[in-house]
Amino acid sequence: MLQALRAVAALLTGGAILLTGNGLTGIALPIRLDLGGVKTDVAGLVMSAYYAGFVGGSFWGQRIIARVGHIRAFAAFAGLLCASTLIYPLWFSPLPWAVLRAINGFCMAALFATIESWLNLRSTTESRGRILSWYMVASYLGTGAGQFLVNAWGVHGIELFCLAALLVSLSLVPVTLTHAAGPELGHTAPLGVVRLFQLSPLGVVGAGGAGILSGAFYSLGPIFGATAGFDVLDISVLMGVMVFGGLVLQWPIGRLSDRFDRRTVLFIMLLATTLVCAIIYGWAVQDGGFVPLMLLVGLFGGSVATIYPLVVAHTFDWVPRDNMVAASSGLLLAWAAGATLGPILGSLVMQRLGDEALFLFLALMALGLAGFTRYRMSRRAALPSHEQALYVPVTTTAGVSGRLDPRTGPAAA
Repeated sequence: MLQALRAVAALLTGGAILLTGNGLTGIALPIRLDLGGVKTDVAGLVMSAYYAGFVGGSFWGQRIIARVGHIRAFAAFAGLLCASTLIYPLWFSPLPWAVLRAINGFCMAALFATIESWLNLRSTTESRGRILSWYMVASYLGTGAGQFLVNAWGVHGIELFCLAALLVSLSLVPVTLTHAAGPELGHTAPLGVVRLFQLSPLGVVGAGGAGILSGAFYSLGPIFGATAGFDVLDISVLMGVMVFGGLVLQWPIGRLSDRFDRRTVLFIMLLATTLVCAIIYGWAVQDGGFVPLMLLVGLFGGSVATIYPLVVAHTFDWVPRDNMVAASSGLLLAWAAGATLGPILGSLVMQRLGDEALFLFLALMALGLAGFTRYRMSRRAALPSHEQALYVPVTTTAGVSGRLDPRTGPAAA
């Protein structure tokens, strides 16, 4: 196992640095929009553009990788991401920022595909699950660290964006110097979204719902914190607790989902998300103290972060092996579409009912998804646990380029 980790250490390091820079940009932008007097619904549109760009990157990123190779593609997309990050403080206006945000999302989708295809090539069937787990840990640690770096300088200046661009450029060093060869993407059997929905309605709807929940909070959480009177440090703690909370519950929930009906575990996690969001909404209305809020947000982060991996694992229970890669891409597309819609809908609710209504919106979305999950449980019998695909803790960025095996997770193309 140590030998396998050494083979991908450069990729994990580069990915963690990349996500630190991207996480810093992701928290600095909504804070700056709020301080600049931009209306919440407009800020929601700006932040949702990232996920719209992510959809485009999911479509076109792998084609570009196949044409020019992994190292060149990574360098090109990281360079474009770095340049667009530096433009933010030079041109403060919602429309240009929305365009830049879409470029960021496009680049990040392609960069994730590059890193993950390398990870699949350098791992064996036996080590693949553990390597993807380490990748998930590196992703959460990088994203979480980026939340706290927002305290390094004031958000009105250029320094934070320079730091984010610096981190993105530094991620090039370990990745481009790695000895791991770029893999061939290979041929995969196509699978349309309609067919994917026929095979697993809960998979498509659940992925979209997970996107709404995570996209809304990541985009609008800092705005909620700012209007609640939090300083930048408090907002960074708010978002950091959300990220690290998502890391804690991955393995215990995954083990439960491998032993019991995965839909039951998903249903319980969605009800937990609904309850926690409702409590946070009550806290926001009553102003119940900062520490209790952080504990609740940590629970929210933990429950929300398990929804997408549970949905992916459930879908793989019903999708033929030859269609696994296409199914993964379809689920990621559904997630990105939901994540694009989440900030737009959430910001409209906040604009009309107050910024604390973000959590009312999240509670209603989670409750609706729980209702659909329960409906699907009544429509199809559960698979025996020994026939289920193994749960692999993945982030919602995992547009895996390798061939996916229903027993072991992604396999090399």
